[in-house]
Amino acid sequence: MAKSVTMVVFVLPSSLRRWVSGMTEVKVFAVGADRDSPPTLGAALDMLRRTHPLLEERLRDDYGRIRRHISMIVCGENARGLGGLDCALPPGAEVYVLPALA
Repeated sequence: MAKSVTMVVFVLPSSLRRWVSGMTEVKVFAVGADRDSPPTLGAALDMLRRTHPLLEERLRDDYGRIRRHISMIVCGENARGLGGLDCALPPGAEVYVLPALA
């Protein structure tokens, strides 16, 4: 049984680009739990951890939750309001990463 897969683009602010050699975007594949489940933000971050562990450490805390001072915008809405790490990602999703403003 094949699982659902989608390409996810993380769009990064300048303050986080040093952890990915200055790139403005990082692309990863997110994999759903099964054929009928869409990939989630958590699955995309799990893949990001494999490809860019230093960046992922700045996005999630020791418990795997999105850090308090980080917002992730999916389809124009804050991921926290869409279920957080369980937020379903549409095909070709762009996730805008925004640090909190002081």
